[in-house]
Amino acid sequence: MSRKEVVVSNVSKEHDNPIAELVQVACRYDSEIILESNNRRINAKSIMGIMAFNPSKGMTVNIVAEGSDEEEALDAMEKFLVCE
Repeated sequence: MSRKEVVVSNVSKEHDNPIAELVQVACRYDSEIILESNNRRINAKSIMGIMAFNPSKGMTVNIVAEGSDEEEALDAMEKFLVCE
């Protein structure tokens, strides 16, 4: 299991449809990917979960990935959320 804490950048400014795009990034990987913030845990591959989670600028998020490609998944999720 890999874990990384990031501060979300302005994803709505950088991406046309940030919620759908974030789910698409997560779905590229076989690993389970969970986002955590303020005692909430959601599956990053769930569009409804991401909509309810609503990652927004300045929010601190823990990305947790577990599986065969967890490091790659973690890096991709981080790049998306911090808009690199």
